[in-house]
Amino acid sequence: MTLKIASYNIHKGVSAFGRQARIHHLKDAIATLDADLVFLQEVQGQHDLHARRHALWPQQAQHEFLAGDSHHAAYGMNAVYNHGHHGNALLSRFPIHSQANHDVSDHAYEQRGILHAVVDHPAAAIHCFVIHLGLFAASRKRQIAALIATIERDTPADAPLIIAGDFNDWNQRLSHDLYNALGVREAFDIDAGHRHPAFLPASLHRLWKPSRPNHARTFPAGLPWLCLDRVYLRGFEVSQARVLNGKPWTSLSDHVPISAELQLLQPGLSER
Repeated sequence: MTLKIASYNIHKGVSAFGRQARIHHLKDAIATLDADLVFLQEVQGQHDLHARRHALWPQQAQHEFLAGDSHHAAYGMNAVYNHGHHGNALLSRFPIHSQANHDVSDHAYEQRGILHAVVDHPAAAIHCFVIHLGLFAASRKRQIAALIATIERDTPADAPLIIAGDFNDWNQRLSHDLYNALGVREAFDIDAGHRHPAFLPASLHRLWKPSRPNHARTFPAGLPWLCLDRVYLRGFEVSQARVLNGKPWTSLSDHVPISAELQLLQPGLSER
């Protein structure tokens, strides 16, 4: 069964310094992706200043506005300030069975969280984790360790798993930790042919260390160069993985989105 997903840092639905509201254009653009699951970062649950400044600012929280009538929404509030808050969100065409937000803030200057939502897909319960990691390498390392511990505690080992978001990992040092601990693969790394060797038995897949990962370049939007946004998978095959360059994406956020078409594997086949 095909599953279409996307991940996107929407920069709070505004231009730099909040001068222009982009949230309506973002909604139209995200709808064109026709994605079953959309992993979003920098989503504003509330912003009273923008609501007063911009005449057409949605009355709903951004995750509810973007979900519309076609998707369900889960939201994890991370950064809280006097006039509102923002965090991560998941939009799902399928019902969301449960959700939890885990605080992984590493210091007082960055509020970060991991949103865990379980989606009731007709074929299986899919565990989805929406991520936006910190700007400092030491923080990201500790946040990845917290992510791994959360998944090992709360997610069955044979459950389909998607981890997506803005990892801020411009030096590409985090993937092998996730590969080794969780048996996941990154969508673009898979697409580039970095699969487990055919001769390697399934029991040793977590020990496999391929060459440097081949992740998508997504930042800055005008000339994507840094590989910040990722989709890690377990229990899926990747049919296609794409970076959404060009218009309208270059004018909507400081990141461009990534998307992937997945095939859900039958239980017991995800280690092939």
